Amino acid sequence: MDRLKGKRALITGGTTGIGLETARQFVAEGARVAVTGKNPATLAAAKKELGGDVLVIESDAADVAAQKTLAQEVGKAFGGVDILFANAGVAELRPVGQWDEAAFDRSIAINFKGPFFLIQELLPYFANPASIVLMASVNAHIGMPNTSVYGATKAALGSLARTLSGELVGRGIRVNAVSPGPIATPLYGKLGLPQDQLAGVAEAIKGQVPQKRFGEPSEVAKAVVFLASDEAPFTVGSELLIDGGMAL
Repeated sequence: MDRLKGKRALITGGTTGIGLETARQFVAEGARVAVTGKNPATLAAAKKELGGDVLVIESDAADVAAQKTLAQEVGKAFGGVDILFANAGVAELRPVGQWDEAAFDRSIAINFKGPFFLIQELLPYFANPASIVLMASVNAHIGMPNTSVYGATKAALGSLARTLSGELVGRGIRVNAVSPGPIATPLYGKLGLPQDQLAGVAEAIKGQVPQKRFGEPSEVAKAVVFLASDEAPFTVGSELLIDGGMAL
């Protein structure tokens, strides 16, 4: 239970779902952890659950200027960063004809631009060695209707894992990505659909998974722990699909 002992970790979007579960497992593995979120209610709940040793920070993942503030705050508190799990994201699903520029820009900002500039701002604080894990998605690999923008942002993160690996590996920074399939998290409840319609969407998605179920947050968190740990020193620029066979 000490695979991350002494390591300093930042998890964006760490107050719910996969991020929160990963924070739990990081703490259990001995890491010092900081998590971010934007919702005051989930920030307070995470602080209560994770305990006083975990740094809980209100930060907007879409705001480029906020990334510098976040990096400075974590750097000051921890003295450096060994692990970044760039997990914060939004899944907004619309037919291609129903997108407007504001919604498009919001998805790009949260899912790609924010993580990119956070990595940039953290460069002075990353230890050698260090590990970055990006939250991509199976939707970058399959042609699911209504996911054109979401899938594109996640494909960008998968590409970033490879290009930044080539750029940063000489500094001892490994960059990898996890690409979950449908996971049982509050994310689906944020789609803005009525409950009966949401249930139908969930069943339709489940029908596309060979294992015929949603994944659990812990199944993704365990993969992130591995990629963040010293057990994966030769894993660089990889993208790990955790999708129950959905991309087959």
